[in-house]
Amino acid sequence: NTETGGSVTATSQTAVASLGNTNCIATAKDVIRAAGFADAGVGFSRSANQSYTGDVDYISLIATNNFFVQIAGANNGVAKTLSGRVWGYRARADASTYAALVQSEVLSA
Repeated sequence: NTETGGSVTATSQTAVASLGNTNCIATAKDVIRAAGFADAGVGFSRSANQSYTGDVDYISLIATNNFFVQIAGANNGVAKTLSGRVWGYRARADASTYAALVQSEVLSA
């Protein structure tokens, strides 16, 4: 049995985060289960489409200039990788709004 998981978060994390973490933007997990030693499981590769479909839903607001990616595996024969794509939109805010957004992001860590 083998698994690989990853997450994207607005603040630094020490492990792969779940959606229960307020700073977790996205998470994914792939698992291969083999029936004892009767089979070897089924290998796979998963990737996103080459381009987005046009109307991307709002997922999260990142007020600082950083986001973080975590990856962890269990019982992996070789090192695993994680790749992703992030679409962003720059917005303007006055100083007090920006300060409140940054404080909310950092304090919820």
